[in-house]
Amino acid sequence: MASIVPDGYTVKQPGGRAAAAFPMQTARDLFSYRKFWAKRFGPAPFLPMTRAEMEALGWDSCDIVLVTGDAYVDHPSFGMALIGRVLEAQGFRVGILAQPDWKSAEAFRALGRPNLFFGITAGNMDSMVNRYTADRRMRSDDAYTPGGAGGKRPDRSVIVYAQRAREAFGDVPIVIGGIEASLRRIAHFDYWSEKVRRSLLLDAKADLLVYGNAERQISEIAHRLAAREPISAITDVRGTAFVRDRLPEGWSEIDSTHLDTPGSLAPPANPYAPEQERRPAAGSAPAANRVQFHRRVPRLDPERTVIRLPSYDDVAADPVLYAHASRILHMESNPGNARALVQRHGDRDLWLNPPPLPLATKEMDAIYELPYRRVPHPVYGKERIPAYEMIRFSITIQRGCFGGCTFCSITEHEGRIIQNRSEDSVIREIETVRDDMPGFTGVISDLGGPTANMYRIACKLRAIESACRRPSCVYPGICHNLDTDHGALIHLYRRARALPGIKKVLIGSGVRYDLAIESPEYVKELVTHHVGGYLKIAPEHLREGPLSKMMKPGMGAYYKFKELFDKFSKEAGKEQYLIPYFIAAHPGTTDEDMLELAMWLKQNGFRADQVQAFLPGPMAVATAMYHSGKNPLRKVTATSEDVYIPKGLKQRRLHKAFLRYHDPDNWPMLRAALRRMGRGDLIGNARHQLIPSYQPPGTGLAHKTPRQGKRFKTRHTGLPRVNSPKASKRPARNQRPGSPTGAGKRG
Repeated sequence: MASIVPDGYTVKQPGGRAAAAFPMQTARDLFSYRKFWAKRFGPAPFLPMTRAEMEALGWDSCDIVLVTGDAYVDHPSFGMALIGRVLEAQGFRVGILAQPDWKSAEAFRALGRPNLFFGITAGNMDSMVNRYTADRRMRSDDAYTPGGAGGKRPDRSVIVYAQRAREAFGDVPIVIGGIEASLRRIAHFDYWSEKVRRSLLLDAKADLLVYGNAERQISEIAHRLAAREPISAITDVRGTAFVRDRLPEGWSEIDSTHLDTPGSLAPPANPYAPEQERRPAAGSAPAANRVQFHRRVPRLDPERTVIRLPSYDDVAADPVLYAHASRILHMESNPGNARALVQRHGDRDLWLNPPPLPLATKEMDAIYELPYRRVPHPVYGKERIPAYEMIRFSITIQRGCFGGCTFCSITEHEGRIIQNRSEDSVIREIETVRDDMPGFTGVISDLGGPTANMYRIACKLRAIESACRRPSCVYPGICHNLDTDHGALIHLYRRARALPGIKKVLIGSGVRYDLAIESPEYVKELVTHHVGGYLKIAPEHLREGPLSKMMKPGMGAYYKFKELFDKFSKEAGKEQYLIPYFIAAHPGTTDEDMLELAMWLKQNGFRADQVQAFLPGPMAVATAMYHSGKNPLRKVTATSEDVYIPKGLKQRRLHKAFLRYHDPDNWPMLRAALRRMGRGDLIGNARHQLIPSYQPPGTGLAHKTPRQGKRFKTRHTGLPRVNSPKASKRPARNQRPGSPTGAGKRG
C-alpha cells in the first residue's frame, strides 16, 4: 500500500511530550487502491442519470448512486461531479440522481438498486441557506437549478433524500456528506427552528456521515464495501461520524472540562458524569463498561483516546454548555493533533473521528484532471444554470483557509491547512478550458479558491503547524510562524496570463488583504494585470467590537491595502476601484456600530446596492455566540464575556437599513432610530448628516413588518455589492452566500 506525507504537513514532531502524543501522520495515496473490476467500462461521457444511459454504457447496475440537491454539472466545482469522477477513477460505476422528486420513493428507484451504497448530499449549499434568506423568507430562485427556478429541493434535503432512499431499497447502506452533513455532524443550533438539533446522522438515519472534503473517506468506504466488509464495521476512517453503543475496549476517555471548564446558567447535575450515575438504572453496569475519566490526562495514546462532549440533551438545555462544546470542537480541528470526539444522543454515542489528512499536491492534480466535460448534463438542453455560468471559466488552485472568520464555513468544511495544486496542473486545465470549452472568449474568470491569495502559504515549521490549535493564522495579527511569501502565486499568475489565447486572467475569489500587504509585489501584479476595473474585498466592519467577534483585521490593514491599490493602479494608468463588503447584525454589533459604519460609507461615497445580514449557519463559532450570548473564542463560563447579539426582525432590518442609508424606503426607520439614540443631529440635508428630514412621495413603505407566521417570497440578493459613483457603470457579479465549494468567498 502506497502512503504519503501530505504537502505542507508534519514529517516530525517537536520533542518532549508532544512528540510522544502525536506521532507522524501519513495517508494512503488516494489513487493507490486496486481498481474495482468495473474499470473495464472506462469513463462515461457523463455519469448516467437514467436507465437508458446506463444501458448505452453497457451497465446492468450502478455500484454507487449519488443523490444531490443540485443540477448535475460535470465540472470540478460541483461536489457530486467531483466525487463521482473520483469514484469512477477507482473503477466503480457511478450514477447520479440530481434533484429527484422527493415526494415518493419512485424517483430513487430510477437507476435500480446500487450494489454498494447511496451517497447523499444536499448539494453545494446547505439546503436551508439555499432556500431561505437571513430574514427567514423563502427564496424564489435557486442558482443551482436550471433556469434558476426555486422549489426543486426540499427543506433539510439530506434527511428527506435519505428517507426516500431507505424506502426504495431498505438494505442498501446510506452515506451522507457534503456541506449540509459536514456542518451538521454534531448537535448544532438551527437558525430556522431556533433550537439545537441532533446530529444529522441520527435524523437522517444514515449509516455513515462523511465530513470535510470527502475524497479520501469515500474512496476507502467504497473499496471496503466492495470487499464485502459490513458498513457497521467501518469505524476507523478519518473524517467520518457514526453511532455506537459504548466506548470500545482499550480506549480512554477525557472529560472535555479538562480542556476548558465551563460554567452553567443553572447548575445541573454533572453533565459529564457517566450516564448510569446521572440516571441510575436497575442494577449496576459491569465494571468493564464504566466510563474512565481523566481529569489530569496522563500520557495517553491519542489514537486510542476520545474526548467526551456534553450530551445533546445538555447542550440543547444549556446555551453555555453549547458554547463550550463548540469551543472544544474547534480546538480539535487540526488533523495533526485532533482526537476523536463523542457526544451522547439519547442512549447512543455519536462518534466523530479526527478530520481527514490533507491531500498532497499530486492527489489534488489527479482529482482536478479527471475527464470532466465541464458543462451541464445534456438533459438540461439550453437551460441556463446560474451557478455554472458564474464559475464555468474559473480554475481552482487550492483548498482550505486559515483565516478563521467566525461566520464562515470554509474552515469547518475544508480545514485551515492549505492544499495546493501544482503550477503545471493549473496551466494544463487553463489550456483545456481554452481549447475545449464552448463559448470561451479568452478570459479566465477566476484563478483561486476559498480565498485568492493563500496558494502555497503555510507555517514555516511543519511540526508547529501540526501541533497548533490557534483558530486563525492571521488574527489578531499574522502569526510570526506563517510564511507569507506570495512568490509562487505571482509566478503562477504570470505564467497563466502569458499563455497563447488567454486575453485576461481575473481574480474573482476574495483577496485576504491583510495577508496581501505583506507582499507589495503581489499587490502590484494583481492590480496591474488581474483586476477588471474593480476589486471586491471584505473588511466587514470598522469597529473593534464586531471585528473581534468576527476575527477580522482592523481598518488599518484596509487602508494600507487601499494605498497600494491606488498607487499601482495609477502607475498602470488604470482607473480602478476598491469595493468593500460589510455585514449587518453580526454578534457583537450594536446600533452605534452600524451608525458609525453608515457615516463612513456616506463620507467615502459608497452606496450599497445589496447588503448581507449575518445568517447563523450551523456549527459556526459566530452561531454559538448568537445562541449563547457568550464568546467561545475564550474560555466559556456563566460569568465569562457576554456578547451583544442583535436579534429580532426589527433590529436586524435596522442594521441592514444603516448599510443602505441612501434608500428613501429606509429613512423613516432610520429617523426613528437616530432620535432614539440621541443622534437627531444627523437628520438633515447637510453633508455631515446621514439622512434628510424630508420624505419623497411613495417611499418609506418597504420595511413594514410582515404578519407573524407569514412567509414572503423574495428575490435573492446575494452578497453585498458596494459601488462608488464612478464604478457604478461596472455592476458587480452577484454571488450566492455559498460558492460551489460550499462556502462564500469573502476576503
